[in-house]
Amino acid sequence: MTPEALTPERILEATEDVLRRYGPAKATVVDVARALGVSHGSVYRHFRTKAALREAVTSRWLERSVVELAKITNGHEHPAPVKLRSWLTTLFEAKRHKAGDDPELFATYGVLIEENSGVVEEHIRELVEQVREIIEEGVLARQFAPAEPGSAAQAVFDATSRFHDPAYAPQWQKPSIDDEFAAVLDLLLRGLSA
Repeated sequence: MTPEALTPERILEATEDVLRRYGPAKATVVDVARALGVSHGSVYRHFRTKAALREAVTSRWLERSVVELAKITNGHEHPAPVKLRSWLTTLFEAKRHKAGDDPELFATYGVLIEENSGVVEEHIRELVEQVREIIEEGVLARQFAPAEPGSAAQAVFDATSRFHDPAYAPQWQKPSIDDEFAAVLDLLLRGLSA
């Protein structure tokens, strides 16, 4: 491969494959370069450090969830309570699938949380903002009781953390988890009701 054909997107795809194969502790930039058939210096021209590369691949991975959730947030076919239930369910399912279907990248996400990465903080800000938009829509339509949308969104996000925070991932396979999730959603939506 020539250096001109090497794009950040191709590097990120290769990095995901390398992370899946070796895990976050053992994956190196040299492994990524080898997978692409280039020198590690070529990779460093696009990503200055290993940490920058890991943050970029994690950001790309998390962005997929944000895009799917934005479709729900921006949709106009459902009232806000239905939209909020759908949004929270989609988030839980996405996190649960990432933990089960893509464990090496999920482990990388965990490593970045421990490193207190700005990527994760930005991801959470985006998610809370989407919840705020749904709650504001519901308040304006009188589907939710009057509330300050930003505070209510943060409270909803915090109250459901057990179903999207990676620290709880081992619990997501419990047989009772869907019933527990439904109970929390029902309680939250009753609390928000107009």
